[in-house]
Amino acid sequence: MRMLYMFAFDKVGVVVGDLYFVDPEPLKGQESPEHGVRLELRLVEQGELVGSVYSAYPVSVGRPVWRADFLESVDGRPGSFDRTHHHPAFTGWDPGQRVFVRELSADPMGWLGDRLADLDGLLEAARFPADTAGPTDAAQLRGAAPEIVDATRRLLERVRAGELGTRPEGEMPVPRPGQRQALVRSGWL
Repeated sequence: MRMLYMFAFDKVGVVVGDLYFVDPEPLKGQESPEHGVRLELRLVEQGELVGSVYSAYPVSVGRPVWRADFLESVDGRPGSFDRTHHHPAFTGWDPGQRVFVRELSADPMGWLGDRLADLDGLLEAARFPADTAGPTDAAQLRGAAPEIVDATRRLLERVRAGELGTRPEGEMPVPRPGQRQALVRSGWL
């Protein structure tokens, strides 16, 4: 099972989902699988009505701007946030390097709330012009920050309970010593 939340404003939105990840080329000290919650600031767009005035609007979730990964090693202590990091910028669809911040691991939800309250700072760090956001996006995001933080917290609880962020069924077993691990990734984001 996978879960995805979406909070959309005028031109930007936030998507939050559970994640299970095995990187075939891990960073030193991060060789084991990780799971948790991924949150991304994304460009969003409401399309034109396709049918009648009662039809559903097409909604597009576009390019990522910024990402926070609230990850922990699967074989580690729940609540350790030992793999928690963020990606301040993307190149196209690819994230930049993982950035580990002491405050992020010490108080992840407080740190997240602070970041969501500073849309201008996130856009600047990601090298996006200020007009990437709509005129009310910063205020709307700031107002929705507690709800987004709460959704992130609830997803983390479900990951730790084993309901979400689990290894997908039917995947290859963990390789034997000397074998290269294949990429295993489960989640919407």
